[in-house]
Amino acid sequence: MEIEERQPVPAGSGRAGPAGPRPAEPVGAQPPEPSGPRRSPLGRGALIGAVAGCVVLGGVLVLLPSLDPGGAPRPAAGPVARAVSAVGAGVPAALPDLAALIDDREARVRARPRDDVSWAVLGVAYTEQGRRTAAAAYYPKAEKALRTSLSVRPKDNVAALEGLASLADARGDFRTAKQWGEAAVKLSPKRWTTYPTLIDAYTGLGDHKAVDKALDKLLALRSGPAARAVAARVYRDRGRREDAAAAISDAAAGAATPSEQAAFLQQAGDLAWERGDRQESLDHYRAAVNTDADAYDALAGQGRALMALGRTSEALRAYQAALAKRPTPRFALELGELYEKLGLGGAAGVQYDLLRELVRRESAEGVDDELVLGLLEADHGDPQAAVRALRAEWQRQPGIAVADALGWALHRAGDDREALGFAVRAMDTEHGGLVRSALYAYHRGRIERDLGLSGPARRHLTEALRINPYFTPLLVPEAQQALAALGEPPAGGPPEESGESGESGGSDGSDQPEQSDQSRRSEGSDDAAGTAGAAGPSGAAESSGSSGSSAAPRTDSPGAADPATAPGLPSAR
Repeated sequence: MEIEERQPVPAGSGRAGPAGPRPAEPVGAQPPEPSGPRRSPLGRGALIGAVAGCVVLGGVLVLLPSLDPGGAPRPAAGPVARAVSAVGAGVPAALPDLAALIDDREARVRARPRDDVSWAVLGVAYTEQGRRTAAAAYYPKAEKALRTSLSVRPKDNVAALEGLASLADARGDFRTAKQWGEAAVKLSPKRWTTYPTLIDAYTGLGDHKAVDKALDKLLALRSGPAARAVAARVYRDRGRREDAAAAISDAAAGAATPSEQAAFLQQAGDLAWERGDRQESLDHYRAAVNTDADAYDALAGQGRALMALGRTSEALRAYQAALAKRPTPRFALELGELYEKLGLGGAAGVQYDLLRELVRRESAEGVDDELVLGLLEADHGDPQAAVRALRAEWQRQPGIAVADALGWALHRAGDDREALGFAVRAMDTEHGGLVRSALYAYHRGRIERDLGLSGPARRHLTEALRINPYFTPLLVPEAQQALAALGEPPAGGPPEESGESGESGGSDGSDQPEQSDQSRRSEGSDDAAGTAGAAGPSGAAESSGSSGSSAAPRTDSPGAADPATAPGLPSAR
């Protein structure tokens, strides 16, 4: 049974922004079973996502009845009722309320072990508690509860299917999330709460057409704050920054609870950070933490913005407090790199060791952290190990963030020719690489520089610093030095060279790089400085999902996703 959806507070209610005096700063047949341990992909710095992301705000689904048998709305009189209301709206519940809901449903299933609805609710609550607190030990509990619900009611149990999709999404197992989510949609195509999880899954699998189609369906079914927040994520991935900012502003204006509003404010902070607006991002992050003290992602965001503003001691305290409350590999990586920037190599090493330990623990609970682990090993450990791990990740789920990370790992391991194909793939418009990412542009520019492609390298390094001049404390100085070493372009530009040496996939079915029309285009007077071959990975996984309508083209990203200079693209066959 589904609950009646709570109507959002109308936009313009004055709840969206960080108005007023600045708050004090922080101190301190069913789809298959998942095969093998899985770990949640995490990006570096502000790119939360990207892929993965790509996290569904709140991650909770419509699972509970909210009406008395007579039809009268139930009053939200206590923490359990408040959590029920958040569950019904698909937005975050306050952590104390979520804990109360877990206690309540544990008691119910002990008393009524055949109550499939309570088992499903309990599984979803466990998933959300694990996601919000980075306590991966909740995920096996969630899976047991959801599968118990499915065994009690094996037919037409949309709640359990949706819950299993959300669980796989939280673990970073996007292929399994897609399978469970599509099974839920097949049973109930108008149940809007399934679509955010499917959008995350399609994003992680690199299927941008399916993302657009799922977003169209979501917005046709729902126009409230939770749907607007999902739309903002997709618009961001498409390079439509103004649309993303407007959508998340509308979502924050309509937020009905502090936890919900804090999540949307944190998302607004991420968008401001990615365009290099340090103060605006800090204001949003502060407002989020001031609204909900358990908004730990926003607390780490404050550390990022404070470091960019030169307020190092405050940045360290913010990161340390966030990591103590929500010990995630991404926070450990960012704090370690901050220590390294400050010349505190020993402290940085402690954080990198912590990251590896967190990945080990989460892997035991079925979580996929290969992306963040690969970034760590590429820059601070064993690049060859990073290549092996990220190749396997690419075969499982060939999303944009994985393409970028694998390309960078290959570069760090000394294979720039193959690295360029993946770096181009991460920015190729035909494969959804529309996000305006300073990190992606930097990675590509450095690879091009080492291949002697001075024009493209100059353009992409300049673009990285233009998108966000503060994107990471360690890489910004390297970008500036690389750009300075390239010097100014020759007067009148270099002589244009024709002919690119890459090969497209052969007819024998082998896994050869694809080549888009754009990748065969000349770079122009400043960018025609030669080409390099690139080979795709052997046996890359198929990116599955249905095709759909495309998002509107970017209007604010000149040149960001031009894949020229690369002879071919790695195939995601």
